[in-house]
Amino acid sequence: MGLLSFRGGVHPPYKKALTQSKSIKQAGIPDLLMVPLLQHIGAPCEPTVKVGDEVSEGQMIGNSKAFVSAPVHAPVSGKVKKIEPVLHPLGMKVPAVFIQPDGNENKSYMEPLRGYSENSTESLDRNDLINRVREAGIVGMGGATFPTHVKLSPPKDKPIDTLIINGCECEPYLTADHRLMVERATNIIRGALLIARAIDAKRIFIAIEDNKPDAVESMRKSSEGTGIECVTLATKYPQGAEKMLIKAVVDREVPSGGLPMDVGTLVSNVGTAVAVYEAVALGKPLIERIVTVTGDIVASPGNFLVKIGTPVTFLIEETGGIPENLGKIVMGGPMMGLAQQTLEVPVIKGTSGILILPREEKEYTYRPCIKCSFCVQVCPVHLIPSRLSILGEAEEWEKAEDFGVNDCIECGSCTYVCPSKRPIVQLIKATKAKLREIKTAEGK
Repeated sequence: MGLLSFRGGVHPPYKKALTQSKSIKQAGIPDLLMVPLLQHIGAPCEPTVKVGDEVSEGQMIGNSKAFVSAPVHAPVSGKVKKIEPVLHPLGMKVPAVFIQPDGNENKSYMEPLRGYSENSTESLDRNDLINRVREAGIVGMGGATFPTHVKLSPPKDKPIDTLIINGCECEPYLTADHRLMVERATNIIRGALLIARAIDAKRIFIAIEDNKPDAVESMRKSSEGTGIECVTLATKYPQGAEKMLIKAVVDREVPSGGLPMDVGTLVSNVGTAVAVYEAVALGKPLIERIVTVTGDIVASPGNFLVKIGTPVTFLIEETGGIPENLGKIVMGGPMMGLAQQTLEVPVIKGTSGILILPREEKEYTYRPCIKCSFCVQVCPVHLIPSRLSILGEAEEWEKAEDFGVNDCIECGSCTYVCPSKRPIVQLIKATKAKLREIKTAEGK
């Protein structure tokens, strides 16, 4: 295949050179970790430990009976110092287990899954495999944090024939997935084969943008003889969004209001694939992840293997400390990441990056829409973002719904190109939240 792509999108400054050649480094362990009991889309967990308990690395410390949820595990061995609310990166407070490390390496991992072999997945029972993914607390590690076991359990009337492993990492600055593909390609391949086994997918693609030639080479070499096909995509934002990726790779269009399974496809991040492999082969739950800490004003940017629950302040110290001209800390990338109101937030399962931006002298104010249609040209899901933002300002919620506001993937391409500097995505998010509020009140 040649370079694949989709209609629309933008080309922001990618800024990946800051860390793309930086090998993954094990981050230090802070004196106190704060592990939120909600790190996923779905029902929050209840603590399964109490203050004063000694816990081992990998021990379950939070769980829920809800199907759409994911258990939480101790990232280190140590003592539970307190259980109280902590500020979540999304801005709300959620219960968290605070663990003081004891410096030991006591582990409480699961046994490798019965029947697993690195040479074949055929002897694995699919239900056992999906249950193991749930027990390990695995969620989508591209940032969405949807529980992976739920994705692996589509209705019987929606069979999945194609698995796409997402290695695009199209957000500027971030290189965690890039380094994972260069350094741990074999484990990604093993995880991909396990995911395919769970959903009985017959085709597997690894999708990578062409600005990562070393990752493409590494993944192609590791996939030889497996039946997995590595495809190279044009570098364009938001190439890694599920709907765009499916369109680019297999030319299927997810319907309005639909999901990838509606077109026989499942998309999983490379980091998720590694987590699945480790859970099955090693019995290791999801207790750490790779995080890119970067920015033009960061003294020593890099890619770090970080224990879940590590405070952002601690991780920033690993890169040289807080710069004097600090303006903003963004968790994630600059296009879809969330600016943090405080540094006292923990790394969670969905934390792909910590972006440190300088203080800006110029204050931006937005102006009325000039109907230039730039936002329409770049919208990857074929919406009219300018109209949606105007309807949001006018509080015409139902009209915005008629114009497809719920199909917006909130990629930020429209805001990026708007000459009037309108906060289009912010207005769309507010509109979607209001519509959810209305439907909840109506009991729908």
